[in-house]
Amino acid sequence: MNRGVTRSITGTILYTSAKPERLGAGRGREHFRIDVHRDGSRTIAAHGEIDDAPAVVRDVNLRVDAGGLPRESFVRIAVGGEFRGSGWFRFSDTLAECEAWTAIEGRVSQKMELATPLLAFGNHAMVNDGYLLNLYDLARGPGVQVFRTILLSSPDHRGATGPMLFPIDLAIEFVGRERLKVAAGKFDALHFRFVDIPGLPLEHPPYDLWCTDDGDYVLLKAAVGGYMQTAYELTAYDRTGEPA
Repeated sequence: MNRGVTRSITGTILYTSAKPERLGAGRGREHFRIDVHRDGSRTIAAHGEIDDAPAVVRDVNLRVDAGGLPRESFVRIAVGGEFRGSGWFRFSDTLAECEAWTAIEGRVSQKMELATPLLAFGNHAMVNDGYLLNLYDLARGPGVQVFRTILLSSPDHRGATGPMLFPIDLAIEFVGRERLKVAAGKFDALHFRFVDIPGLPLEHPPYDLWCTDDGDYVLLKAAVGGYMQTAYELTAYDRTGEPA
C-alpha cells in the first residue's frame, strides 16, 4: 500500500432484471474502489453502467471524513449515449454547495444552509447505497430509524438527471444478521430495507439491501420491487492492506 492509503477494497456488482420475462438477465454493471486513508477518511469511487434504454453511464467519487460524514463528491452522467451533466459537491458543517453544468439546465450553482452537519450524500452508485447503511445505529437492534435531510445528486430512481442537490428524508429498517452467499463468496451480512424515502417526486419501490458486517458496509446484494424489479449482486471482491 502507498503511504497515504492504509487499505483498499475493490469489486464488481452485477445488475440484473427480476422481471419474469427477463429473470436473471444482465442489465448493467458497476466497478468500485474504496480507499481508507491514514487520517480515517475514505473515498468511494464507482463507474456504473445501466444498459436498459435510455442507457445510463455514471462516474462518481465521494469523500467522507473519519466520522463518516460526506465532505465532497463528484458526479458525471451520460444518458442515451450523450453527455447529460457533471457536478462537484462540497459539504461543511453548515453549508452544502453544488457547482454543475447540465445539458438541460445549463450552469447550476446551489448553496443550501445546514442546521446540522450532513449525515449522508446519495450519488446513486450501488456501493454508495451500501455505505449509507452505516447511518443505522446497530446498538439499538432491529427496527426502523429515520434520518432527516439526506441529500441526493438526483431525485430520479436511476440517477439520470442533474446532477444537483436534492433533499430527502430516509427511513431504514434493520432486519437482522445473516450468513449470505453471493457470486463473490460467503459473507457475514447485515440485512436492511429502505422503507420510506419522503421527498421523492415518485414513490420508491420496496428496496432490500445486504452489506458486509465488518464496518465497511460493502454492498453484497440488493433487490428492488415494484415497477423496477431489479436485482444486484457482488460478483468480485478484493481487499488489500491492513484492517482498520
